[in-house]
Amino acid sequence: MTGHDAFHPDLPSLRSRLHHVRGEELDGNTAQTEGMRRLAAVSGERVGSERIWMGETHVAPDTASDNHHHGESETAIYVVSGHPEFVFHDGDQEVRIKTAPGDYIFVPPYVPHREENPDPNEKAVVVISRSTQEAIVVNLPELYAL
Repeated sequence: MTGHDAFHPDLPSLRSRLHHVRGEELDGNTAQTEGMRRLAAVSGERVGSERIWMGETHVAPDTASDNHHHGESETAIYVVSGHPEFVFHDGDQEVRIKTAPGDYIFVPPYVPHREENPDPNEKAVVVISRSTQEAIVVNLPELYAL
């Protein structure tokens, strides 16, 4: 039995079958940020995953996260709706990536960035997949190159 099995006694049974998580069954019991609603779909707690976490974030109109990075976690983002923007510093200046539905963003480990939804009327919805089970968020006073 691994350390993770000790936290979740049903883990062997969870890992012996496929899991169907319906959209209306997403779990809002996750770390939350003002103006952003995070919902877990695939996680160790819900389905027994060990190396991947997946869920949705709903970003209110005219909202921006704090500057932050996600530690050792790799993060992939798929834009479902809206036009969120992702901002990072390339060592010389701030770079803004404007997105549309159907676009993907990859955030490498330890890269400072922030997410924004500059639209004053429309919320943005993104699907997030990350390589760690814990939601690592290290808030930063500014964007800078490491």
